[in-house]
Amino acid sequence: MDFLTAYQEMIKVHGWNGTAATLGMTKSALEARVYEVKGSGMRADTAMLIQAYAGTKHFAQAVAHASGGVYVDLPEPACIHGEGIDTKFRELVRRLGKLTATYEASVEGDDEIDARERAALEASAQEMHKTLQELLALMFHVYCRQDAARNDNA
Repeated sequence: MDFLTAYQEMIKVHGWNGTAATLGMTKSALEARVYEVKGSGMRADTAMLIQAYAGTKHFAQAVAHASGGVYVDLPEPACIHGEGIDTKFRELVRRLGKLTATYEASVEGDDEIDARERAALEASAQEMHKTLQELLALMFHVYCRQDAARNDNA
């Protein structure tokens, strides 16, 4: 998701007037920031406020996408337990199987990966990456001591 689409989707939740009013600006001022009119642009803190107001993760997803990554919404601590780790491992293996099948189908017959096939492979890999990050978060939350659960050096 690109930034413009993220802004538009977040604003769609409460509308242009409602979002602008919440931010203490006019609709035209908000539009100028979103559409980067005459050198204006969206500040990250403003985008974060709009995201919180909309109750979405669109801005975070756009930042992750622009950075070559994927946004992963980590599980809530109350929902985490050891059995969830086993479930995530099985999900990761299923996703690896899907990636393998997609790859094999892509190169079968022509030994090439076209644009459509590449997009499917990249989407499958992103799903795996997201699942792997969720799995790591679960493992660390369940089995690390509180002071070691966070890696502040990353």
